[in-house]
Amino acid sequence: MKTQFTSFKDFYPYYLSEHNDPVCRGFHFVGTAMLTLPIVLGFSVSLYWLFLIPVVGYGFAWTGHYFFEKNKPATFKHPFYSLAGDFLMFFHMLTFQIKDKLKEAKSLYSN
Repeated sequence: MKTQFTSFKDFYPYYLSEHNDPVCRGFHFVGTAMLTLPIVLGFSVSLYWLFLIPVVGYGFAWTGHYFFEKNKPATFKHPFYSLAGDFLMFFHMLTFQIKDKLKEAKSLYSN
């Protein structure tokens, strides 16, 4: 399986192939959505809330990978592409495009 990428466009199908389990994707979705809380509190109450951003985002995502997907998060090898992938996957889930995107990724990367 390809693990070196020269562009995000090349990486994203691989990223989706690492998120086959719908519960894992759900954990990603919740974690990404909840990022708004420490961001808003960080800029309106205290900057210390901003320290919770990685805890909230990665905490939910890594829980999904460990308990449901049973694989290692792409964050460890591709941190920036993985972060961008999480937000794009969130958008695709929010706009109900995820099923088609997963189908495209599966044609390239079968686990």
